[in-house]
Amino acid sequence: MGRAMKDSGVEWIGEIPEEWNLGRIGEIYAERKIKVSDTEYPPLSVTMKGIVPQLSTAAKTDAHDDRKLVCKGDFAINSRSDRRGSCGISSYDGSVSLINTILRPRKDMNPRYYNWLFHTSMFADEFYKWGHGIVDDLWTTNWQDMKNIFIPIPSANEQQIIASFLDGLCAQIDSVLEKTRSTIEEYKLLRQTVITQAVTKGVRGERLMKDRGIAWLKSIPSTWKIVPIKYFIDILAGYAFSSDDFDTNTGIPLLRGVNVTPKGIRWNDVVFWNKNVDEQLEPYMLRAGDLVLGLDRPWISEGTRISWVSEKDIPSLLLQRVCRIRAKDGILPAWIYYWLSNPLFMETLLTDTTGISVPHISTGQVGNFLISLPSIQEQKEIVVYLDEKCIEIDALITQKKQLLTELENYKKSLIYEYVTGKKEVPS
Repeated sequence: MGRAMKDSGVEWIGEIPEEWNLGRIGEIYAERKIKVSDTEYPPLSVTMKGIVPQLSTAAKTDAHDDRKLVCKGDFAINSRSDRRGSCGISSYDGSVSLINTILRPRKDMNPRYYNWLFHTSMFADEFYKWGHGIVDDLWTTNWQDMKNIFIPIPSANEQQIIASFLDGLCAQIDSVLEKTRSTIEEYKLLRQTVITQAVTKGVRGERLMKDRGIAWLKSIPSTWKIVPIKYFIDILAGYAFSSDDFDTNTGIPLLRGVNVTPKGIRWNDVVFWNKNVDEQLEPYMLRAGDLVLGLDRPWISEGTRISWVSEKDIPSLLLQRVCRIRAKDGILPAWIYYWLSNPLFMETLLTDTTGISVPHISTGQVGNFLISLPSIQEQKEIVVYLDEKCIEIDALITQKKQLLTELENYKKSLIYEYVTGKKEVPS
């Protein structure tokens, strides 16, 4: 039989055990608001994974003296809604940016219990309800508001029990999550390996191979050719439409780099061209069966940004920093797709990007890229093989990602139920 429960009267908390109390954050924490310099106190970052030495990617300013002191054992939380979930107990003495709220524990409380409580999504929702700002998705919850948020207050002993139990339970779940993420990365690597092997060795088994003197390509079947891809494709860089003529509501969608992903074209964050398409713009109208390739740096870090254009993607116009590729006679569009989506293409052009603010590649570099080229018949065999293999591997990746989502939701649910007493720690 479960223990007796009572309504806390607080929506985000719901029911709590009858013997638990309810209080405000200000009763168990006090604000630490001492300004310091990061020349005296090492800079720290408040992240979703807790408090860590300042990240190399963190935005830095020259205001070295405009920082907040954090002491070991303090709880720090980013007060901005766009940094949702960035909080934790500090293991360091150091300094953080002023946008963070620093709390020092008062007596008779277990910081680890409240660390679990404050990491629940329910608390995050409540925390930002108390915020202030100009726009809905970016505002700040300061200490004057935060200290008035109601929280459950179990006995010090039960806080200790819950915190220790969640430490162990979540460590087990995190281990499974990490193994699942590793498996996903292994499947992705397998997919890349399968593609590279097929487009450079074929699928007909052992045969006579020949070294063509290309370091990154090594040897290929002796009957295959090595050709610059430009001889078998019609490649066109997008048009430099004037942003003054963009419309956010109606017209023909303009395909931008942000819309091209390794998983296909994604029509979000769309801008439109609401004028006539004249002879000058006609070449930039996409057709079903075209390939589109993102030319900016993100294609390197996220996997090659190459996508098929389908019937549902047209009509659409090609914007600059994206190129359109159409296959000519002698080559299958799918052969081009697999070649340009395999790591050899990405790694070969990695060192050839130009531009400082937004590194990118050009259509000329794409066109000069050397690919292996078997007969049309063998291209068909390899494409059929790769289609089947990639479908199999993608299905496995999807299953593992679904497991990740389920485990993460399960973990969140368990944490919330234990820190609010809806589940009792097994004795």
